[in-house]
Amino acid sequence: MPIHCRRNQIAASLIAAFAAIASTASAQQPFPPPLKPVTAVPRPAAPARSAAACHNGLSFDRFLAELKQKAVAAGVSQHAIAEASPGLVYDQGIVNRDRGQRVFGQVFTAFAGRMAAPYRMQQGQERIRTYQAAFARAEKEYGVPPAVIAAFWGLESDFGANMGDLPTLRSLVSLAYDCRRSEMFENETIAALKIIDRGDLEPDEMVGSWAGELGQTQFLPTHYFTYAVDYDGDGRRNLLRSPADVIGSTANYIANGLKWRRGEPWLQEVRAPANLPWDQADLTIQLPRSKWTSFGVTYADGKPLPNDEMPASLLLPMGRNGPAFLAYANFAAYTEWNNSLIYSTTAGYLASRIAGAAPLRRPAVAVAQLPFNELRELQQLLVRAGFNVGKVDGVMGQQSRSAVKAMQIKFGLPADSWPTAELLARMRGGTAAR
Repeated sequence: MPIHCRRNQIAASLIAAFAAIASTASAQQPFPPPLKPVTAVPRPAAPARSAAACHNGLSFDRFLAELKQKAVAAGVSQHAIAEASPGLVYDQGIVNRDRGQRVFGQVFTAFAGRMAAPYRMQQGQERIRTYQAAFARAEKEYGVPPAVIAAFWGLESDFGANMGDLPTLRSLVSLAYDCRRSEMFENETIAALKIIDRGDLEPDEMVGSWAGELGQTQFLPTHYFTYAVDYDGDGRRNLLRSPADVIGSTANYIANGLKWRRGEPWLQEVRAPANLPWDQADLTIQLPRSKWTSFGVTYADGKPLPNDEMPASLLLPMGRNGPAFLAYANFAAYTEWNNSLIYSTTAGYLASRIAGAAPLRRPAVAVAQLPFNELRELQQLLVRAGFNVGKVDGVMGQQSRSAVKAMQIKFGLPADSWPTAELLARMRGGTAAR
């Protein structure tokens, strides 16, 4: 997702209405597709020239000529540019998708139940057996366990079954001309030209997502150019067709791009007692496992944690009444791959399942999630209270969660960062039953 307009840029955040849709779909479709942004119906195409405000009024043709000059200055050959030129055309539909993208709105248990479904775990294990040599080599060279690679492979494209069907060069150059993230996509366009120049892919092979991501683990071109490796020995780095190249390249990116720590865990389900000091449950707080043990935290099956000094955070994706995890230093690789908490937690959980962990314990009672409009209202109230929640969009990212936690502490509520009807009522100035 790295996925979706940079796993680090995008966010697979959430619309509550999607939960009902996903529930119906999962009943009809046993093999759910990998995560894709839900896009709004595109608006009628505006003239391409309307996007040129950030380019001093340059027409697309003039902008493209200057971009090609930048590519040459970056070392791209004229031959590669000539090969790619037929694909370097503006498409307002791509820009409309980027402007209209919407993101998901399920609670973690619903999302993980769908995206980390048993079939995806089983297929991940099957891929590890089928490509045992490549996985073993990647683990030896990069220190990344096979299950971690397989989980991203499954979530991003269902092991190559769903890589997207749009011309990459057209997507990239359209988003480069648009003003929202122009500099980023200029760099991505130049990186795509470098991939062509290096001989990894032909221009017409470059087909992927509308956001310009390529291959079976959905790399943006800058990551493809930097981290792709030739693991099958054919002289090309082909992340669309070569499973060995996909495995080696994904391991390289996780190890060197996301700073994976060899031999260390990433995410483990735990059980937290009702009297836990909930304000300590936060990805920004790391405590030794011995401290979590003193708080009464155990593994999910009730067995004690190691009484050691390994630091970990307590992650509560649905608050104190939902699942609980110890998130270790390696979990940062997941949030860097995709900064949506629900995606990164699901990816870490799926990797643990592929590696042999037990299924997630279900909450004893259903955990209520505020409707989308109430989440937005809560964010607006938090802003009025002086908090920076980022974009007021109904998506409870880390800034919003931190603000929720601060207000829970102020009102004497359990500070688990989960937005509730009671907190909303308190912030409205009313009261609600505890």
